[in-house]
Amino acid sequence: MIDTHCHLDFPDFREDFAQVLTNARTAGVTKIVNIGTDLKSSQNSVELANAHDQIYAVIGFHPHDAKHYSQESESELRKLANNFKVVAIGEIGLDFYRDNSPRDIQREIFVRQIALAKELGLPIVMHIREAYEEAIDILISEEAFKTSVVLHCFSGSKRDAQRAIDYGFYLSFGGVLTFKNSRLPEIIEMVPLDRIILETDAPFLTPHPFRGQRNEPARVALVYQRLAELLAMEPKELEQKIDSNAAHFFEFG
Repeated sequence: MIDTHCHLDFPDFREDFAQVLTNARTAGVTKIVNIGTDLKSSQNSVELANAHDQIYAVIGFHPHDAKHYSQESESELRKLANNFKVVAIGEIGLDFYRDNSPRDIQREIFVRQIALAKELGLPIVMHIREAYEEAIDILISEEAFKTSVVLHCFSGSKRDAQRAIDYGFYLSFGGVLTFKNSRLPEIIEMVPLDRIILETDAPFLTPHPFRGQRNEPARVALVYQRLAELLAMEPKELEQKIDSNAAHFFEFG
């Protein structure tokens, strides 16, 4: 299994980081993708990836941190991207729920990072909250489909999902898929199996029955289990397919 999106560099894992990696291996998680949210966390992700064979890094500026993006930080991202353990640009996008950065700046930095990903030949890991229509419009207008794109922790509508599928984007699902009142099973029905990857977003969005506790990569197994139930597939068969999708998306070395 592969956890395609987590934040092991966050302080939540400072006290028991080694145990968290052991838990992941014990659960059958062979690869973990650590996601940057600003320059420092991107640097931290690369450091973790260099230190641990099972960890890969994604670098970029989250829309919350778009106001801190600069030409200098973009140059630093380019340097980081030379590392073979860097597998994508992200998480980038739009967040009109928190509005931690002004929306016009979010848009500008989103477009700049799409261009960076295309220049570097790297896929894009998307963060979208309460901005699906506009974010997908920008992805299309900026021809992001010329590289690979995944909509992390998908929470959009069926229309949003269909637009993403039409342009060949991937949809990623995490702990919310396991929640009792989740509407994601309806979305799953319409997504081609080869467009699905899975994640934890640890330390956030812990799957049932551990909601309220800190999330960690080992618990992606619960998301795999739930997806297998929804698709009426044998767990091992599903694991092989989803892992193949993730490997194809990130082009793991």
